[in-house]
Amino acid sequence: MNSTVTILKSSILAGICIGIAGFGYLATGGLPGAVLFACGLIAVVSYKLKLYTGTAGFFQKGELGQVFLILLGNIIGCLCVGLLARVSPMPIQESAEKIFEARLAIGPIRAGLLAIGCGFLMTTAVTFARKGQYLPLLFCVPMFIVCGFPHCVADAFYYLTASLQFWGENILKIIPLYICIVIGNFIGCNLFRMVMDGKTE
Repeated sequence: MNSTVTILKSSILAGICIGIAGFGYLATGGLPGAVLFACGLIAVVSYKLKLYTGTAGFFQKGELGQVFLILLGNIIGCLCVGLLARVSPMPIQESAEKIFEARLAIGPIRAGLLAIGCGFLMTTAVTFARKGQYLPLLFCVPMFIVCGFPHCVADAFYYLTASLQFWGENILKIIPLYICIVIGNFIGCNLFRMVMDGKTE
């Protein structure tokens, strides 16, 4: 029980870190915003917090349930920052809805396939960051953003920042879209060890 509570608390904090990074990206936009987003993963790695895309590529036998508990905690953390974004004087909500619309426009299958790229980049970044090598992280994070590779935790922040009206109009499209992104990220996170038939570290 204590282990479950600890994992959930750590994952909520990780979601808050990514939510704040997403907030910065929405406030800034473009390549500068994508670079600033890297601070979220730097915080996660430095504090050794539990992030879905930072954990999914490293889980061992019997730990798969923990991976999805981590995702739940990450979403809760993103919700906290999403609520904060609603009181910002900046057009954060409008920027989030534009990303949301772009995801919906390409559909679940294509979003899921693109999400594989994000998962691969995230596991690459975390693999090296765990060894004290942060340069790959500073490149991999902006890379997945400029490529338009969906990140299920960052997307959770964007979606939870969108207006209730926007949700009401798109609720039936959101669920399959998000499931495909989560699966795509998971595949990408494990791509190296699936191909090489070994561990990432």
